[in-house]
Amino acid sequence: MNKAATAGVAGSAGFYQLKGTPSLGLAMGTWGFFVGFAAVALYGPAAKYFQQQMQLGGLAVGLLVAAPQLTGSLLRIPFGAWVDRVGGRLPMLTLFGLSMVGMWGLVFILYTVKSLTVSAYPIVMMFGFLSGCGVASFSVGIPQVSYWFPQSRQGTALGTFGGIGNLAPGLFTLILPYAIAAWGLTGSYLAWLIFLTVGAAIYLIYARDAYFFQLRQHGLDVEQSRKIAREHGEELFPTGTVWQAIIIAAEDTRTWGLVILYFVSFGGFLALTAWFPTYWINLHQMDFRAAGVIGGLGFSLLAAIVRVFGGMMSEKIGGERTAILAFFLVLLGALVLTFLVNFYQDFAAELAIAVGMGLGNAAVFKMVPKYVPAAVGGASGLVGGLGALGGFIIPPFLGATVDALGQRGYAGGFFAYVVLAVIAIGVSWNFRRIDRQRDSRGAA
Repeated sequence: MNKAATAGVAGSAGFYQLKGTPSLGLAMGTWGFFVGFAAVALYGPAAKYFQQQMQLGGLAVGLLVAAPQLTGSLLRIPFGAWVDRVGGRLPMLTLFGLSMVGMWGLVFILYTVKSLTVSAYPIVMMFGFLSGCGVASFSVGIPQVSYWFPQSRQGTALGTFGGIGNLAPGLFTLILPYAIAAWGLTGSYLAWLIFLTVGAAIYLIYARDAYFFQLRQHGLDVEQSRKIAREHGEELFPTGTVWQAIIIAAEDTRTWGLVILYFVSFGGFLALTAWFPTYWINLHQMDFRAAGVIGGLGFSLLAAIVRVFGGMMSEKIGGERTAILAFFLVLLGALVLTFLVNFYQDFAAELAIAVGMGLGNAAVFKMVPKYVPAAVGGASGLVGGLGALGGFIIPPFLGATVDALGQRGYAGGFFAYVVLAVIAIGVSWNFRRIDRQRDSRGAA
């Protein structure tokens, strides 16, 4: 699929031409992910504002900053599998619609209620849940891009997709504090709603599903669609219905190993994108704009950029080896953050974790098509959805640690990442063992 198909195809809807190219498929899948995924940073940079307005404790703040991650995680499972049925375009647009409802609700309540009290907390949480639907765009974009590319190019394509898409939380973590200072929180969220609407419109106009789905939409049966799409270079095809794709993936024990790895790498990335601004403000006494710069540039953007190179590294040395290296870096950074309270050492530790999580995110999704080729969409939904739950589970734990230990809890909470990194190293090592056994059988 190196160029757009120009041959006409006859279907029940008439004579038509296949549209799109792998490059366009990658560009629009990445754009959709970028636009929706920005919601990870919805509450993190603004947490201090909500904390002061509603007089929230550590646990309540942790739950608030994690709210978008809950729906963004859980919806990945059905929406990732839905791609195997209809392609990525309709699921992505549905997520955009839900996110716009949530953002509109936030703008409305902030505009009408000038001073928030704790009674507004459930409403702010609810609109956070809705706005976070866009975070699920990841599990839609992964199979949408995968179906455009052959196996030999999956690592680079998905690494590029994940790396560029992952830039969104970092950029918004960086920009939002300055926007709040200039326009206030209401004006900042209104600008975000406009960005989301324009982004959805661009996707609607230009996005195309892989050829197999175009052929199915024009009335050809599964076998005809496979045959023609394969003639135009498509290699990966969905198997079964939406729920069959999930079941096929869930029955493979290797899927659950990938879930664990993604819980640590991507779930950890989501959690720390939301939590680091709070950490720098409260433990190191930084102002919210400086904390946004360090959290946005030093963590989220770096992890996103590294993810692109992680895809290339995974193709050269294998996803398994890349994952082992990645989680050793996470372990090192977590140990420093847990036991040392020094700006320069903690900042270096943040960078180490960012590099580790960027590499780990790329490594996991290099392994998904390799270990679960019969249900890429279903596996992407399970791995992306359950793995990303770390973004919802970890921040409340970090907040509860602060409630229990006081200021020292902002450092002590990172011991959770020490434990998670050790578990991930063990699982990665087991995948390496499986890969070596496969290689030895192939050589024999």
